[in-house]
Amino acid sequence: MRDDGPRDAKQAVTGDSGDGGEKKDDEKKEEDPVVAAVNEIKGAQTLLERAATLFDARYTLRVLRSISSLRRKITPEILAQIVNDYYPTGQESAEYILSTIGQSDSRMEIDNNNDGSKRPTEVLPEYDVYLHLLVQVFLLDQKEYQRGAEFSTKLVEKVHKLNRRTLDALASKVYFYYARFHELLGCPHLVSIRPQLLASLRTATLRKDIDLQATLITLLLRNYLATSDVQQAEQLVQKTKFPESAPNNLIARCNYYLGKIKAIQLEYTGALQELTSATRKAPQSAAAVGFLQAAHKLKIVVELLMGDIPDRSIFREPRLAKALHPYFLLVRAVRVGELDAFFEALNTNAAVFKKDGLYSLVMRLRQNVIKTGIRMMSLTYSRISLRDICVRLGLESEESAEYVVAKAIRDGVIDATINHEKGYMQSKENIDVYATQLPQEQFHERIAFCMALHNDSVKAMRFPMNQHRLELKNAQEARERERELAKEIQDGEIDEDEAGGDFEGL
Repeated sequence: MRDDGPRDAKQAVTGDSGDGGEKKDDEKKEEDPVVAAVNEIKGAQTLLERAATLFDARYTLRVLRSISSLRRKITPEILAQIVNDYYPTGQESAEYILSTIGQSDSRMEIDNNNDGSKRPTEVLPEYDVYLHLLVQVFLLDQKEYQRGAEFSTKLVEKVHKLNRRTLDALASKVYFYYARFHELLGCPHLVSIRPQLLASLRTATLRKDIDLQATLITLLLRNYLATSDVQQAEQLVQKTKFPESAPNNLIARCNYYLGKIKAIQLEYTGALQELTSATRKAPQSAAAVGFLQAAHKLKIVVELLMGDIPDRSIFREPRLAKALHPYFLLVRAVRVGELDAFFEALNTNAAVFKKDGLYSLVMRLRQNVIKTGIRMMSLTYSRISLRDICVRLGLESEESAEYVVAKAIRDGVIDATINHEKGYMQSKENIDVYATQLPQEQFHERIAFCMALHNDSVKAMRFPMNQHRLELKNAQEARERERELAKEIQDGEIDEDEAGGDFEGL
């Protein structure tokens, strides 16, 4: 016979049975998504109250991180329920939110129903801005760009008047969606928001609002680049200083825009440094794949313009392979130095390059293809005639080939000489790279990057609030106990042997 006694006894002690587990599973499955979303939004109120009371931005960041999952559940009915439960009767913000989402009648119905429920008398500014932010996200998902732009304009004016450091993270998100709505509406709207962004940047700088200051600088740079106002973007960079303690995602965005500005202005070395920093500091999550693709596209083009060949492993990453395939064709054409392959890749993927905003930079690669071809020939042949160079590169005449070779020698692309009388190019012997200072410079760059990464990690460390004050208070109390014991010993009230056990010297 099979003995089921121990198993039954265990179920009796723990109270765990098959029916109970099924009931718990059914309760989880039967949970109403509307109720869950409402409870999640109401839970954000508690976190924002803690953030305002304790002056701790970590609670606000937790609320902002939950918006990505919450935005799929938001409906006008849920927003109307939250507004009706939170705002006092007759509040202007409540009426405006309900009219924006088309739920004005719900406020009237609830006001007519005198259910005796207690309404809050004060509105927390952090939670008020958070609810407005949810409305912005809802309008963006519904593609109500015109209504979202009008709503965001009034919200920005409201946030601009408030001066609360606990609103910094929320305000940066509000300005982000404000700029996004106007960007989706087209060029005239982009230009119209610049005075507001500049005024808010001035105010944020005076208030030392680091999050909002960093957000506004990136939004202005994006705004200028969207309308090809590169000169104004350069002036903004020169007259403002990006906060060093800004979040990494904003630093990555700023580095990307700076890299694009420098690439347009032919400063390829500085552009490569900015883009390398952007790809390293960018979040590696699935939400940042689009930014990583855009940054790597621009970085590949800049490396090609500098005469370097990007690492082949970049094109094998699953997240980047499909998006970078047109640029892989460019790299292959430039690496070989074939003009026909380059123009074929350019004409085939011209729509992709224009969509990415890199068509003008890609057009500059023609000279690099020619330089690469000359470099390959200088490494392959110790002596080659200008006629053969003209045929291999598809140039018009030997004079053009001579001009291109002379320019490559002047730019340091090749180490060779031109014999004008006999019409050939003579390559010099290759110099051992380890006999130069190039390895030392590369080693120095890597050390500098590691030291900068260490310094950034130390700056990003968080410590408990006001912990130093608690340590000073404990030290002061210990000194007072020491003085009291010393005074009692002098007065003869306590012997030194009795006080020795509890006496703590500092």
